[in-house]
Amino acid sequence: MTKLECVVKAMDDKMGSHIVAIDMRDASPIFDTFVLCTANNERLMQAIKENIKDECEINGFEVKSIEGLRDSKWLLIDLGDIVCHIFATEERDSYNLEKLWGDMPRINLEGMLAK
Repeated sequence: MTKLECVVKAMDDKMGSHIVAIDMRDASPIFDTFVLCTANNERLMQAIKENIKDECEINGFEVKSIEGLRDSKWLLIDLGDIVCHIFATEERDSYNLEKLWGDMPRINLEGMLAK
């Protein structure tokens, strides 16, 4: 399993919605991929964060840092070459990273999602 598959499945398993992966290799020398998802409430955001952390650990992928505390509307998980963003609905709409990075290619997640 690749790190991207691990992250996407961990988000999907805990009901993260609107999962999108953006190929950032041409825009950043630091990381390769943004993976974004939306959670309907704080409890779900925390569950998704913990599941990503646990699944990465099980699969041998290092979690470098996690930003965002309880009551946060945006959590960020730094996995080195992949940066995960877990948003509350209103925050995702407000920051609109998909539009900000609209010129960057999307990664096909077909086969990684259970739906």
